[in-house]
Amino acid sequence: MKKLLVAFAALTALSAQADTLKVAATPVPHAEILEFIKPQLAKEGVDLQVKVFTDYVQPNVQVAEGRLDANFFQHQPYLDEFNKARQTKVKLVSVVGVHVEPFGAYSSKVKSLAELPEGAQVVIPNDATNGGRALLLLDKAGVIKLKDNTSITATPKDIVENPKGIKVRELEAATLPRVLNQVDLA
Repeated sequence: MKKLLVAFAALTALSAQADTLKVAATPVPHAEILEFIKPQLAKEGVDLQVKVFTDYVQPNVQVAEGRLDANFFQHQPYLDEFNKARQTKVKLVSVVGVHVEPFGAYSSKVKSLAELPEGAQVVIPNDATNGGRALLLLDKAGVIKLKDNTSITATPKDIVENPKGIKVRELEAATLPRVLNQVDLA
């Protein structure tokens, strides 16, 4: 509930001068949260229009280009990396922090990381910070060892030990659930 109140307060602040507020969001849970608070904003005279994106780049691009007013999906390290890498005309800033989604390892083939076979196919998000979070998770679980196990921007090139010889591929985060039955771990 606290997260919803924070989201509502942030949107209310953004909409103080506007009749319409166009916000980009990823489908779950961000767009769901916005749809939940939409009626409250309507009571305050704000028409909240939620544009759903299944990737992490376009919401920022759309806001930077002025096509949308705000977005609701990313944590601060991702925003920092986006601004650094994209060099958009408008530097995006955080109005209010958002919750960070829990990270986990998923498989339809193995029940535990201990069962991960030699040469397993492992897919991780291809963006700098979420890919780094996935590698940190694998490091913490003892599957791999990273050069620096505190860097959220670690990449597969930072793997210094890989006892099972896993094959790490980077894919767009939204595609990971769709390829789960084709890989050993996502």
